[in-house]
Amino acid sequence: MDYETITYALTDDVALITLNRADKMNALTTQMRAELTHAVTEGGRAARVVVLTGAGRAFCSGQDLADRAGGVADLEKTLREEYAPLLRAIINCPVPTIAAVNGPAAGAGANIALAADVVFASESAYFMQAFTRIGLIPDAGGTYALPRQMGMAKAMGAALFADKITARQADDWGMIWQAVPDAEFDAHWRAKAAQLAAGPTAAYAEAKKAIRASWDNVLEDQLSLEAQAQGRCGKSQDFAEGVTAFTQKRSPKFQGR
Repeated sequence: MDYETITYALTDDVALITLNRADKMNALTTQMRAELTHAVTEGGRAARVVVLTGAGRAFCSGQDLADRAGGVADLEKTLREEYAPLLRAIINCPVPTIAAVNGPAAGAGANIALAADVVFASESAYFMQAFTRIGLIPDAGGTYALPRQMGMAKAMGAALFADKITARQADDWGMIWQAVPDAEFDAHWRAKAAQLAAGPTAAYAEAKKAIRASWDNVLEDQLSLEAQAQGRCGKSQDFAEGVTAFTQKRSPKFQGR
């Protein structure tokens, strides 16, 4: 696919996907959603970590309400056919996903970021569930992610009031992994992406699956799932390398298998 609304770069096992409509604060269109879904899927095959970020001063301002290619004509269809595949691609990506939230993340833009495994946000960034301001409910997975990441009370307030949530608040509330000072932000998320790209990729995939499955499992089922996943990890080359490196008192050199 030729990308027109995003950029895709693969460097040192890191797939960097940049929402690239800076003049529109990276607002989402039908075309952008298709390109993002394709790029995340490609990154999951070709890289060992996938990073989503935004061009310019925003991460993503949400749905482009001027997009008449299908973006607002039929909201249910758009969510089912365009947003759902994108969210599944991010959530089910076989390698770790990072959202590097460089600026405002509003509406569906906020919830696409929250679908990533790890969210870093610059301290000047904010998140906003802007939906009720135009008579809608949080979508793009927001009603799923928010109560799990923030708790019911904070999620309900975020949905009903549609207030800005600063990066620092999001960090304190458990909504994201980390708020980072602006001056350090770019270097920080790049270093963390490099760390994951050099890590035990198969173990990361098993950890992602196990943690996400825990919401639907009782304890005994989760213990069984853990045991099976750990059994698979224990047969990996990375586990053998990790043990060898530990006994030799050196850093492991994981191959991702």
